[in-house]
Amino acid sequence: MARDRDRDEDYTNEPPRSRRRDEEEEPRERSRERRRRDEEEDDRPRARGPRMDPATLRTVAWSQKVIILCILAYLATLPLGFALNAMPAELQLFGNIVLAVFYLAASITATVFVFMMAVKVYSTGVGVLLGLLTLIPCVGLIALLVINSKATGILQSNGVRVGLLGATMSDLP
Repeated sequence: MARDRDRDEDYTNEPPRSRRRDEEEEPRERSRERRRRDEEEDDRPRARGPRMDPATLRTVAWSQKVIILCILAYLATLPLGFALNAMPAELQLFGNIVLAVFYLAASITATVFVFMMAVKVYSTGVGVLLGLLTLIPCVGLIALLVINSKATGILQSNGVRVGLLGATMSDLP
């Protein structure tokens, strides 16, 4: 008996109310329209940080391009070093000398451009510190990645598109 009473209380005489199709579509259409407007607004570059003057922005963009090339040069020396181990001993010495000169050139170039960018972005002390860090083999790569990340943020906040190999130079003022 108690079960029958509980079942009777759960059911009411009113049928469940179903929404009409036009009631459901109206909020969806509004949300689609709102979403479309938001997507259109997102395509416009927004200045989130302080604006930089065009000359400083160009310096940061060029320095970033060179730093990205230095990162690629660092990464290219790794497989070349392993490939040298498979060569005969006479060629190994010559290959190691060439690889060391290539690495030194990339390291000095990275030091100069990291210093130039860090002075514009941070301060002179941080520029000297990051420049010196690029001379240390593994730490230098980390310093390059950090300064590259900072440059990407600055360029994007100033409305410059940044791709795989740096800033799009046509976007610069």
